[in-house]
Amino acid sequence: MQPETDVPTPVTPASTYRLQLGPEFSFAAAGAAVPYLASLGVSHLHLSPVLEAVPGSAHGYDVTDHSRVRAELGGEAGLRELARLAREHGLGLVLDIVPNHMAVPTPLRLNRPLWEVLRHGPDSPYARWFDIDWEAGGGQLLLPVLAGPAESCALEADGEVLRYGEQEFPLREGTGGLALPELLAAQWYRPAWWREARTDLNYRRFFTISDLIGVRVEDPEVFTATHAKVLELVRDGVVEGLRIDHVDGLADPEEYLRRLRAAAGRGCWVVVEKILARHERLPPAWPVAGTTGYDALHRVDGVFTDPHGAAELALRYTEKTGIPQWEATAAACAREVLTGDLAAELAALERLAGPELKAAVTELLVCYPVYRPYPGDPEPAPQAVERAAEAAGAAAVAGVRELLLRDPSFAARFAQTSAALRAKSLEDRAFYRYAPLLSATEVGGDPGSPAVPAQDFHAYCAALERDWPGSGTVLSTHDTKRSADVRARIAVLSQAPHLMDAAAGPDPQLAWVARQTALGLGEVPQAAPRLAGALLKAVREAALRTSWTEPDEAYEATVAGYAPRPLDLPPELAEAARANLLGMALLHLAMPGVPEVYQGAETEYRALVDPDNRRPAEFPRRALARLDAGAAPRDPAEEKLALTAALLRLRRDRPGLFTGYAPLPARGPAAEHCLAFARPPGLVAVATRLSHRLAGAGGWRDTVLPLPPGRWRPLPVAGGAPGPGGAPGPHRAFAPHGAPGPDGTSYEGEVPLAGLLDALPVSVLLRDE
Repeated sequence: MQPETDVPTPVTPASTYRLQLGPEFSFAAAGAAVPYLASLGVSHLHLSPVLEAVPGSAHGYDVTDHSRVRAELGGEAGLRELARLAREHGLGLVLDIVPNHMAVPTPLRLNRPLWEVLRHGPDSPYARWFDIDWEAGGGQLLLPVLAGPAESCALEADGEVLRYGEQEFPLREGTGGLALPELLAAQWYRPAWWREARTDLNYRRFFTISDLIGVRVEDPEVFTATHAKVLELVRDGVVEGLRIDHVDGLADPEEYLRRLRAAAGRGCWVVVEKILARHERLPPAWPVAGTTGYDALHRVDGVFTDPHGAAELALRYTEKTGIPQWEATAAACAREVLTGDLAAELAALERLAGPELKAAVTELLVCYPVYRPYPGDPEPAPQAVERAAEAAGAAAVAGVRELLLRDPSFAARFAQTSAALRAKSLEDRAFYRYAPLLSATEVGGDPGSPAVPAQDFHAYCAALERDWPGSGTVLSTHDTKRSADVRARIAVLSQAPHLMDAAAGPDPQLAWVARQTALGLGEVPQAAPRLAGALLKAVREAALRTSWTEPDEAYEATVAGYAPRPLDLPPELAEAARANLLGMALLHLAMPGVPEVYQGAETEYRALVDPDNRRPAEFPRRALARLDAGAAPRDPAEEKLALTAALLRLRRDRPGLFTGYAPLPARGPAAEHCLAFARPPGLVAVATRLSHRLAGAGGWRDTVLPLPPGRWRPLPVAGGAPGPGGAPGPHRAFAPHGAPGPDGTSYEGEVPLAGLLDALPVSVLLRDE
């Protein structure tokens, strides 16, 4: 831990840019992009996990060795060189770290702690690393790695290892000469058919992925061992910030974060991947800057969603598909996942609680309204207790409540299971099954109530600025099911629900999803195979006709036919999509928090669920250079690039502008279609919402926006920060297709929105100094 006098000044990035590293995009490739990213205006590069991982991993979340930087990316020397190059261009690094789990890799010996546990059992010094219930497994760790029942698989002893295909397992000392049945019985592990994991797994895993074993970072020795390299990089100045993956998987997130803060120092920017329900708040005692930003994504998306059209889509969807409304669908999916995919985790809780409380445990988990409770919570969620008591009885639920309050081990496992259940039953099942408006079925979203009123958006931003001004904000990530620009296109359907009447096919649910997905993706390169891949994943996750574990091959063969060709929006809705695209980008980059741009999303970026959203990054270097040279944006993609670069550069060069928050209400017949706010030091952001409805109602007419005191000028684009006094610099003001604003264009008092937003659906104004 650093002495107090050595603690650096706390770092809060002006913005971050996420890069997905892998064998095809190494530290060297990231380094080659640094000059461009610096010119774009970001302050920090946010790197996907960099520690040693399963060979060939495209994401790095399957860590095998916490003590080494991944060789396939360029090793520690490559990372340090990237940091040096970034510093030369004024950029810092933020690392994504994975404290919750490690890989169960092939070959297994790549995970040395796990290998040693398999060899030496519970007496291994590494046994404390993992959540293993040895008693439940009869003294053996179940390894669900076999393609079929053990008796049908070719297992053979070879010296000091047991072999199965390409996999090998360590043999317990002195057992190599035994006959196979006795040899298997003598090991500290039991190789098993992969299907047995659902019911018999006896180690904690990441969600339902048995290839990722949970790590007990609540143990101080395990924390030290698994964080030594990362903390070394922080102390050496290589890294200035950390993103904590899946913090809800940890036994005690607050304790972990306090230990991390003490070790990393106050100067390190730390954000947590925490999914908050709409009315849930981040625990104020957590020593972090905030979340990674999915809560912001929900508000930005929602304010561009028409509540009336969304409700009509929900009715039409239910009529066409027979899928129940959101709450019933979510509850059914929770019960399915808990008693099916997470049956082993539920059984572990039942063993701790006792058979008489089995039903109460199940009901309380199904009814829990947020991802999980935390140690120190005074009570479990009262609404969950009440609803669970209706199904399982008040006495039994009271018994589980008592366990949660007095048994830390049970409470931790309940919370970890609850987080996995919410993620798998909501994000990875109900969001695919309940699909009236796919733009609302996003991480952190609320498909049952997708629209966010303007006043709620303003209230959220004011609270963010007051409580968590350094929190991250995102619109597109490696985990979003659809990129922001795909969602922007889909969201316009809430203003034109009749466009979904054309969805037809033998499977009406798939036909609906296919049509919205195709309209969202539009005419892009390789649209047909990309659509087919996303739709196949969608039907497997929805688990209505097929699934990952029980595939219906005949049904799956029909899936691609539901989207045989790309679809584009009608011209009037394409214009509404443009308004959404630019409006969402503007709010994200101008609102409180630290905005993150996902790789390639500085321009129009249309991507579907992974692996589609993890394709190699394409940086619009030439387009930005052309805009910087004074050329006009040629299409909405370049309009977005110009706006993004202008605001990122402004955040970098004039960070003082981005403090405070004040809603600016418009006045007039179309006031509800204007969403505007001021950052009081001298910036006003104005966006058009629900623009298709606005056009149908006659446009802005005499609607005006009262501005704060002072003289206001349009933000220049593609040329960096404004000139002296806040006046436009030598480059063009942000105007349609590059049309320059007249020299001296300025506004005072009330500005007619018909003029301000005549050419573009958004505007950014700076106050003269």
